[in-house]
Amino acid sequence: MTVFFRIQESVSKAFGLFILLLIFVSSCKENKDESVVKPKEQPNVIVILIDDAGYADFGFMGSQDLETPNIDALAKSGVILTDAHVSATVCAPSRGGLMTGKYQQRFGFEANGTGFGNPGDIGLSDDVSTMADVFKANGYKTLALGKWHLGADKSDHPNQRGFDEFFGFEAGSRSYFSYKNPKKEKMLQHNSKRVMFDGYLTDVLGDQSVKFIEENKAQPFFMYLAYNAVHTPMEAKTEHLEKYKNHPRQELAAMTWSLDENIGKLQQKLKALGLADNTLIYFLSDNGGAANNSSSGGPLKGWKGNKFEGGHRVPFIVSWPKIIKGGQTFGGLSSSLDIFTTSLAAANIKKADDLILDGTNLLPYLKGEKTGNPHDKLFWRKLEEAGVRIGDYKMVRLQDFGATLYNLENDLGETTDLKTFKKEEYQLLQNELKLWESKMMDPLWIEERSWMDVTHHIHKQLMQNEKVLYSNPTQMKTVLSKK
Repeated sequence: MTVFFRIQESVSKAFGLFILLLIFVSSCKENKDESVVKPKEQPNVIVILIDDAGYADFGFMGSQDLETPNIDALAKSGVILTDAHVSATVCAPSRGGLMTGKYQQRFGFEANGTGFGNPGDIGLSDDVSTMADVFKANGYKTLALGKWHLGADKSDHPNQRGFDEFFGFEAGSRSYFSYKNPKKEKMLQHNSKRVMFDGYLTDVLGDQSVKFIEENKAQPFFMYLAYNAVHTPMEAKTEHLEKYKNHPRQELAAMTWSLDENIGKLQQKLKALGLADNTLIYFLSDNGGAANNSSSGGPLKGWKGNKFEGGHRVPFIVSWPKIIKGGQTFGGLSSSLDIFTTSLAAANIKKADDLILDGTNLLPYLKGEKTGNPHDKLFWRKLEEAGVRIGDYKMVRLQDFGATLYNLENDLGETTDLKTFKKEEYQLLQNELKLWESKMMDPLWIEERSWMDVTHHIHKQLMQNEKVLYSNPTQMKTVLSKK
């Protein structure tokens, strides 16, 4: 009996060692699985969104008169996307598309303001998820800095839309200097509590971005850094106005220099903390340059608010030194909608089955694993104006007027209407736009009629290659009163 129990004990020990060996081998296999990303290996993600910047107003985009050394260095560290677009030509809906990764028309967010006398009160639909929602649920610390412009209801506040912290303002624009008694939506705040500040707002936001990185360096973070520069009012620091005192675009040059300085602060902090290589940074504008801030679209036709290339094609950088080789350009058709999808892939976060995203993962294209266009078609619509792009062909449609067709490969400036010569292509774009619209919601609100009339005039004139007579309601009243 004693021998029997000893044999049984030996068998039990051997079996136990076998089980331990299986667990160890299984563990080793899991650790070798490259799809498993440890929290500390997940990249930090930063979206730097600037406001109303011209397509050609940066050194890396060919500007000769505006100085942007730090932004140019960011471009050199990553990839410049030369055919990149936002999903709307004005601030709020463009931000809605970027933040949710889907066409904002899917939830009725198509224009600035509500049209009910309280601009900004209606924002993101309560049933849509933001990038911050997803990143927060997956262990990231989340921060929104700067301009929000996605609604002023309690449910629209950044702290209710996935952001652990919000340091910024809710409105679409405000002064770069402090107010004595600001309206709630223009108040600089930290999580709803007013922040008093001295100095220049671009510097304040830049300093806060550095502070956040220092405080959260030990865990992966998602930062939405939305500068209000270079949106009006055209206000700059005295020393920078002096620096550019003889510049033909003095205020814009000074404001751009401040913006560049503060993006430089961010880069320096990431490098100092050893975080630069594994930080995925996007840099882009929320729409094309505005008609009232001296911006330049370079070869592009149009500007903010219209469906020509100058309204929605934007400067776009993607930098992630650990994964993406720097010093490249990429000419495939891409969109701000891609930021959400690309970021999930970078962080190895699985998309929920019920989360609709209209973007594409750009990483295979930026790493050289894929070639061609991430998108075979893109769409734009704001109330009475719409646009569609398929391959090289672009159509602009104006309600109660008609449509024009361009080949951007041969005519980037959109000057030659081809619809009578390319009837098959024209009909294809018409059909695709209508099909897309059938899947979208009608807008939940519209703009003031005066602004809609101005926008209609601008499109009509540009479609006919004629001079635009007015670009805001005040100018419109003046011009029409003289007729």
